[in-house]
Amino acid sequence: MTQSLEAIAQAMVAPGKGILAADESSGTIKKRFDSIKVESTADSRRDYREMLFRSTEAMKNHVSGVILYDETIRQKAKDGTPLVDVMNAAGSIPGIKVDTGAKPLVGATSKIETVTEGLDGLRERLAEYHKLGARFAKWRAVITIADGCPTHNCIHANAHALARYAALCQEAQIVPIVEPEVVMDGTHSTHDIDTCYNVTEWILNETFRELYFAGVKLEGMVLKPNMVIAGQKCAKQASAAEVAEKTVKVLKACVPSAVPGIAFLSGGQSDQAATEHLSLMNAIGNLPWKLTFSYGRALQAAALKAWGGKTENVAAAQKAFAHRARMNGLAALGKWEAKLEKAA
Repeated sequence: MTQSLEAIAQAMVAPGKGILAADESSGTIKKRFDSIKVESTADSRRDYREMLFRSTEAMKNHVSGVILYDETIRQKAKDGTPLVDVMNAAGSIPGIKVDTGAKPLVGATSKIETVTEGLDGLRERLAEYHKLGARFAKWRAVITIADGCPTHNCIHANAHALARYAALCQEAQIVPIVEPEVVMDGTHSTHDIDTCYNVTEWILNETFRELYFAGVKLEGMVLKPNMVIAGQKCAKQASAAEVAEKTVKVLKACVPSAVPGIAFLSGGQSDQAATEHLSLMNAIGNLPWKLTFSYGRALQAAALKAWGGKTENVAAAQKAFAHRARMNGLAALGKWEAKLEKAA
């Protein structure tokens, strides 16, 4: 029996659970592997991701779904079991990244602004991914704050692409994760928290307008936004409480209550900051949607370092991964405390 889009979306944001973003492109995973001096090959990438997916405690208790890369959704574990089956056995829903990346947006700001591509042939790719076991997908739009940026052209082009992608997903019985990210790191990241608030408000309003025009069913999607936070190069950094308060404020102003849940990206935040911010938001309470995580590096960094490409380190790496998953699971319930980090 096929699950409805609404049921899948609700399962993705189940209480105390969040989404593992393991959809790093070949280039990104190579950089991660370079940092631990491990060669990035199909086998080493498979071994690393299989290690995460077989972290039983983390996967069963705190990971509702996993965003995969095209290579990974087709791979088999060392014992021949499809990785999708490994995830399903752990009770995690397989998902898939379907955009083909952010490319320069034609115009005067082309050196700064991008538009995400990948709509060509998407209907056919989604049909194949559904057969391979994917029940949700992800598409990321990148919005940069700089002098004169973002422009309306950039905001509109990305919101429109997100809406077209989301409509195609739902047609294929796949839940779309809609990810408009106002980036907090990089060359231009000098903006303060209030500027981030204003741009986040703009992109969210534009995105939901386009989702409406495209006929996207809000009950069958998950939003993956940035938190409202100062740029990394801003001299004045906001407190964790202010980040939580302003993020909740902008979401309440822009995100309809029909959306089942919001799974934040961690952006350039440290592992613990991303956890603390999420927990403080949930502690505010009286929220119309579930607030959880969809973290990549913030869930994986400690595990990757502990693993170091060595079989004998698998147990230690799985323990590190389980700890971060548990901390974020508590944050999704508003129950994380700093002292729990030291108790690990």
